[in-house]
Amino acid sequence: MGVTLLRVDDRLIHGQVVEGWVPYLKVDLVVVVSDAAAADEIQTALMKMALPSSVGLLVLPVAEAAASLASPQMAARKALVLVPGPAEALALVEKGLKIDRINVGGLHYTVGKVQLGRALFLDEKDRLALRALAAKGVRLEGRALPGDAEEDLTAALEGR
Repeated sequence: MGVTLLRVDDRLIHGQVVEGWVPYLKVDLVVVVSDAAAADEIQTALMKMALPSSVGLLVLPVAEAAASLASPQMAARKALVLVPGPAEALALVEKGLKIDRINVGGLHYTVGKVQLGRALFLDEKDRLALRALAAKGVRLEGRALPGDAEEDLTAALEGR
């Protein structure tokens, strides 16, 4: 199995993930790839508490994540991978993670970001990372929950 879905969501583990994506995908592992989260034991403990007891949690720094996700042990798991931004997703793909689509579910407003979708606000760095992913053949889908209509973000990035 391995990676079932790679999702970009700056909130990482929250209600939409726990109540929507985890049961929909029937994952047994959530992998958070974030340098900040990996360095924060309290945030890791809180994320673990938010997940059902049947779902494991790995919190990894970006530099270690691609190798861990490609390991033979991971092939036996069904994993949802969460990253806080497009840059982390691009880093995983550039380090060899094989993925055909990325769900971009939540990038919230901060100063300097421009709205692209309902809950998608991007700065130029985000746009460049998403365009680089699209150029590598990765399909970019925008949707918050599994039941939402899928928006083609590649077209939206190009203004189509």
